[in-house]
Amino acid sequence: MSGAGAAALRWDESEPHQVLAERVGDLLRRYGSADAQVLLTAMIRREFRGRIALVSSFGAEAAVLLHMVAQIDPATPVVFLNTGKMFGETLRYRDTLVERLGLSDVHTVTPDPQRIADLDGDGVLWYGNSDMCCYIRKVEPLRRALVGFDAQISGRKGYHGGARKGLPVIEADSEGRVKLNPLAGWSPDDINAYFEVHDLPRHPLVEDGFLSVGCMPCTDRVRPGEDVRAGRWRGSEKTECGIHLPIGKWKSLDSGI
Repeated sequence: MSGAGAAALRWDESEPHQVLAERVGDLLRRYGSADAQVLLTAMIRREFRGRIALVSSFGAEAAVLLHMVAQIDPATPVVFLNTGKMFGETLRYRDTLVERLGLSDVHTVTPDPQRIADLDGDGVLWYGNSDMCCYIRKVEPLRRALVGFDAQISGRKGYHGGARKGLPVIEADSEGRVKLNPLAGWSPDDINAYFEVHDLPRHPLVEDGFLSVGCMPCTDRVRPGEDVRAGRWRGSEKTECGIHLPIGKWKSLDSGI
């Protein structure tokens, strides 16, 4: 991406990250109790003007943040990771929302073709090594896409459970950016109410039981009584694709390539 302003701070594990910690602490003191719309308005228009991007899956609940951002500034950069394994319904839903909301700076980011050829030539890496598949199809492309941004907006919510439980509204990521989670404290009722009040279209797979939508091979329907993300990587201990995990998590994968 171009025109993103000054380069983002970079995480150096050998040095204290005091500057970033102080920045996050200051933002939490000033905006930690603000509602999502107020928080986003301050971050997009003042604190990180021209240096902030929304990372969106265009999944089951994504329309909420996309709508909020569009109301504040429809030219806010939006990053969508097309891994090459997405549902066709997700790609069509993306196009529907972009047109409906008037979003004017949506970047669809794809994996490096050479990396795919070298490591997933037969297209079934997800079956034998889902972590590596997520790494080359999501983590690496997103790292490239966010170069030049000082902050990113995430749609994670605490009620999704696992590592997301107790999620802060503002935090630092492991590469030196501020990460915003405006919907961290929202409930399923809050999400549903927002869809209804603003008459937002639902992802077409939600009606068919897909309550959290990721890549097609690793996404299943959610059964009655299960957690909202129970259909992701069903049958394994994996609960996150990795774009929200510390970058140090991936060093062993990098060294083994």
